[in-house]
Amino acid sequence: MAMANNTTFINKIIKHYLKYDKDNPFIFISSILSLLSVAAGVMVLMLAMGIMNGTQKEFKKRLFVMNYPLTLVPIGYENVTDDLVNKLSTKFPELIFSPYYITHVASKSGYGGSASQLYGVDFKKEAQINEVFKKALENSLQSPSKYKLVVGETVLEESALKHGDKLTLLFLKGETIGFGTMPTQKRFVIDAAFSSGLTNYDKVIMYTTHAAFHKVLKRDAGIYDGIHIYSANAMNDIKLMNEYLKSIDAYKGVRLQGWWEQNASFFAAMEMEKKALFLVLLLIILVAALNIISSLLMTVMSRRTEIAFMKTLGATSSEIKSIFFKLGAIIGFAGIVVGTLLGLIGMWVLTTFPIIQLSEDVYGFSKLPIDLTILDFVLIILGAIVIVMISSIYPANKASSTDPLKVLRNE
Repeated sequence: MAMANNTTFINKIIKHYLKYDKDNPFIFISSILSLLSVAAGVMVLMLAMGIMNGTQKEFKKRLFVMNYPLTLVPIGYENVTDDLVNKLSTKFPELIFSPYYITHVASKSGYGGSASQLYGVDFKKEAQINEVFKKALENSLQSPSKYKLVVGETVLEESALKHGDKLTLLFLKGETIGFGTMPTQKRFVIDAAFSSGLTNYDKVIMYTTHAAFHKVLKRDAGIYDGIHIYSANAMNDIKLMNEYLKSIDAYKGVRLQGWWEQNASFFAAMEMEKKALFLVLLLIILVAALNIISSLLMTVMSRRTEIAFMKTLGATSSEIKSIFFKLGAIIGFAGIVVGTLLGLIGMWVLTTFPIIQLSEDVYGFSKLPIDLTILDFVLIILGAIVIVMISSIYPANKASSTDPLKVLRNE
C-alpha cells in the first residue's frame, strides 16, 4: 500500500526553495523572470482578445444599424405588396415592417457629384427600426415637399451643402428628348442628415419618400422592392418567417436576408484572425513555460545533494516529485495572477485615458474599444494553467529520479 505524502515536509521544503539563495542568486532571478514571462503572456493575451472583441462588437453595432436585422427581397418577377406586409404584420405582431423602394442615382451639385443608393421609405416606419435615421429626423426641417432627402453628413461636407439646400439627382430611367434620351433629373431639398459612424454608408445611402418614387419613376403604390424588418431575435425569426412564406404559394419567390449574411465574409475573417492571434500569443506563455522548465532544472541540479540527503533520510520519490511540481506550479500560478491584474489594469487605462487615438473616418470610432468576454478570459486562464502544469512535470520527474548513491559518492 502506497504511503501518503508528508504535506508538512513538502511545504517547508518549497518555502525554503522559494527564498533568495545567496549561493545561487541566478536561480532566484530565473524564477522571477519565468514568473514575469507568464504574466506578460497572460496580460498581452487579455489585451489582444479584448481589443479584437471590442472592435468586432463596434463594427457589428454599426453594420447592424445600417443593414437592418432582416430584409425581405423578391426574387425574379415576384412583388412585395401591401397584402404581404399586412399578412406578416398580423402573423408576427412583435416585428416592425418598413417597406421600401430602391434605385441607383447620381447626385450633381456645384462641387461635383457621386453615385448613391436612393431608398424610398415611409419616414415614420423607418424611424421605428433605424436609430440613425430616427436621430437624423430630430433635426429635420419638416419640409412638406414629397421631394425631400435625408442624406449622410459626408455628402453635405463633400458637396458644401446644408439643410434646406437643393441637390439634383440623376436617375437611370431616361426621358425621350427629340431623337434621343437623357437621364431623368429631379431636384430634391435636403431635409435632414444622418451620421452612422461609417463614412462609406454616409456617402452612398440616401432616403426620400414613397411619393417621390411614385411621381419620378412611376412606381405603383403598394408594390415595393423589399421590406426592412426589425427583430429582437433575428436568427430565430428568420426561420419562422421563411416557413410561413413557403406555405403561401403567392410568395414563394421572396427570401429573407439576415444582417449577418450581408457581412458574412467580413465577420468570418475577423473571427479567423481572432483565433490565429490567440494561438500566436499563446506561444508567449509557452516560451515562459520553457523558462520555468530551465529554472526548475537548474534548481534540481544545484540541489542534488539536498535531494539525495532527503531520500536517504526517508523522503519518497513521490514527495520529491511533489515538491518540484508544486514549485513550478506556484511560479506559474503567481505569473497568471500577476498577468491577470496587469491585464485588467491595462484595459482600464486604455478605456479611461485617450492613450491610443484612432481615425474615426477609417474605423467609425476614435476610442480604442476593449471588451474581453468571460469565455475568452476563461480560455486564456485555462490555456496558461495547462501550459504551466505541463512544464512542471519533466523537472519534477527528473528530481524524483535522482539516485542518492551516485550523488553522494560523487560529492
